[in-house]
Amino acid sequence: MRILFSVVACLLFSQVYAQDCSNTFKGKVVDLHDNTVLVGATVILAGLEQAVLTNINGEFTFSNLCIKDYTFQVSHPFCSTKAYTIKVNGDTNKTFYLEHHLEELNEVALSGKAFNSLTKTANESVIKKETIDNFSSKSLADLLESVSGVTKLSTGNSISKPIINGLHSSRVVIINDGSRLKDQDWGIEHAPNLDVNSISRVTVIKGANALRYSGDAVGGLIITESNKIPVKDTIYGSTILSLHSNGKGGTVSSNLTQSFESGVFASVQGTLKRFGDFNSPDYNLSNTGFFERDVSLKFGLNKFSYGVTGSYSYFKNSVGILRASHLGGASDQIAAISSPKPLFIDDFTYAINNPKQEVTHQVYRLNAFKKLNKLGKLNVQYNYQKNKRLEFDIRRGDQENVASVDLELSSHNVLLDLETKLNSTGDYLKYGVSLSYQNNYANPETGVRRLIPDYDAFEASVYGVYSANLNDKLTFEFGSRLDYRNIDALKFYRISFWESRNYDVLFPHLVVQEYDNQILTNPNLTFVNLSGATGLEFKIDDFQTLKLNYGLASRAPNPSELFSEGLHHSASRIELGDLSFKPEISHKIAFNYERKGETLAFNFNPFIQFVNRFKVLEPTSVEQTTRGNFQVWSYRETNAKLYGLDIDVTYKPLKNLEINQQFAVVKGYDDSNKPLISLPPVALNNTINYTIKKLKQLKLTLQNNYVFEQNEFPNTNFDVFVPTTQTFQTVDLSTPPSAYFLTNFKVSMPLNLSNNQTLNVGLFVDNVFNISYRNYLNRFRYYADDLGRNISIQIKFNY
Repeated sequence: MRILFSVVACLLFSQVYAQDCSNTFKGKVVDLHDNTVLVGATVILAGLEQAVLTNINGEFTFSNLCIKDYTFQVSHPFCSTKAYTIKVNGDTNKTFYLEHHLEELNEVALSGKAFNSLTKTANESVIKKETIDNFSSKSLADLLESVSGVTKLSTGNSISKPIINGLHSSRVVIINDGSRLKDQDWGIEHAPNLDVNSISRVTVIKGANALRYSGDAVGGLIITESNKIPVKDTIYGSTILSLHSNGKGGTVSSNLTQSFESGVFASVQGTLKRFGDFNSPDYNLSNTGFFERDVSLKFGLNKFSYGVTGSYSYFKNSVGILRASHLGGASDQIAAISSPKPLFIDDFTYAINNPKQEVTHQVYRLNAFKKLNKLGKLNVQYNYQKNKRLEFDIRRGDQENVASVDLELSSHNVLLDLETKLNSTGDYLKYGVSLSYQNNYANPETGVRRLIPDYDAFEASVYGVYSANLNDKLTFEFGSRLDYRNIDALKFYRISFWESRNYDVLFPHLVVQEYDNQILTNPNLTFVNLSGATGLEFKIDDFQTLKLNYGLASRAPNPSELFSEGLHHSASRIELGDLSFKPEISHKIAFNYERKGETLAFNFNPFIQFVNRFKVLEPTSVEQTTRGNFQVWSYRETNAKLYGLDIDVTYKPLKNLEINQQFAVVKGYDDSNKPLISLPPVALNNTINYTIKKLKQLKLTLQNNYVFEQNEFPNTNFDVFVPTTQTFQTVDLSTPPSAYFLTNFKVSMPLNLSNNQTLNVGLFVDNVFNISYRNYLNRFRYYADDLGRNISIQIKFNY
């Protein structure tokens, strides 16, 4: 019996051993992002103590395997080690994907590199977190002035918006964490509703080249990004506290982030800013304080091949409007413009009285991505934005606390796109579609004529961008975008205005109903715009690069340009739009030469731009109303040409000494060769940084800014009748202020408290010599000087 059992057992075991142990397993290890092969990756076959390295093609082989499940451990420098269980059933092939450059893994929101790859041939400037923190108490426009060719258009000291190469407002598109900011940007005194403390990186693109988000950025794009969140178990944050002498206020901003190796993360950030009246060197600027409070939340799951993020942000700002800018009659206007001091000066206060603005902006955002084999990275995004804008004028009686302008703008946007790597040399194709719906509600209970009407707007867009590395030195890029936009509005017009514009002949079909002295109309306007960009990048060597770029931008007229007909209270003027406007068409050619070096680096960026049907808003007259005399500003179309030059030079004669020099000039003219209004004057900025390493990296910064007098400007003066003198006098709105020279100083020192905690203490002095000056691009230059000396202390604690 024993003999029989032994024979059977031997037969069975021999059958097992003979059946399947001559199989081959071949594999390949590639980068999850772009399918490039990973040479020298280690592949370990668990249990058999066998290990191999991938060859020059990223391939490896294991022989003499049986038919069963095996576990393979795959690793590579800068990659997260991963384990795979594979069933070997005959000769088997498998491709393993690793997350390469793990230390650069970004949050689910698109990283700055995604934007860079869209604009390889365009001029870009990047502002990093260290610089952003220095502007914790200031606005986005203040921060962006550190980029050559970028200035700001101001309404006093607390309301400012960026100007890129002479263009601003709707012509400059702001992308905040992947979403286009939609916040009533048409007014010159409408600042971007964005807290600079919520961002860690800003990219400025001078031209309409990031076609993924916009084809109407005639001036350029500003792309802001929040912090990168690592995929590991950690908790960290920072707090910035700053106190200021001018305005007797300060800012506190704090953030905290928790992340896990599983990819789960959450972060919260908040900011509080409070200032009272600011002052010029010689007097108080009454009713110029502001109170800002912001909060943002973000949470999600970030894996190598997929991820999802949800976020919410809340921005609320109450801003006082210089009391001396709101005047009663023509004689007051003439007196204010000719007076060296404001006609109204009161004692310092933290109170924010009428006239003022109150703006609330909320953003709800949901992002998701999935990396698909061979197809690439699929991105889906939805965001909802709600903007509430209130403008309070000086009113009496029961309407004292009723807003004169009460607008609520709701925006929905869906974006779907795909990024496909075409080969291992870096060629790619990006394409996608976006849909958006927008509703504007103008509250009729304000007691005054609504400046902007109720409207619904629908947009549909499709875009594609192709980039190819023609060889080791030359990169070619081409992109196009098609935008469809429809605006369906309900607008009341005064019959006298309707007929004076000849609208009764041009647009009789728009009339819905007639009343005694006004009519209700229903403009339904459709615009189809084609935009594009193409360019070349040539790498001369490791230090020098040439770029040549052409951009075509098409911008549909915004509701303000089309429908304005009334008093814009916070601007203190009457604005008149034109219903017959057509889209702007911009052609911009830009050249860029960049040299990078440890001792000397510079960037040379000339451009020329032609804009057909350019919309110009300029003063045309003064109108007497029951509430006083107000300037009348009217929109008109013209063919404009702009050209300019931006230069950046950085020189490091010593390791601890750095000298930066910036120069920017832009000129612009209409079709009659008349200078365009509100173009920035020539500016020359110099910054010297000196680091004393023996004193714990003490850093000294001296900044000198020279702004030339604007020598080319349109003549927008006009005569008004002054009842008190029974004469006509000239209102001078044209003559620019004199040139000025400002000096700023900063000293800062980082302190290491522990391995994970640092403290940075800084002292800032703006306008060191307390110079009295007026900025040509400040709308309140007619009534008061700009800010005097400001001494501030900033403490930043990282933990």
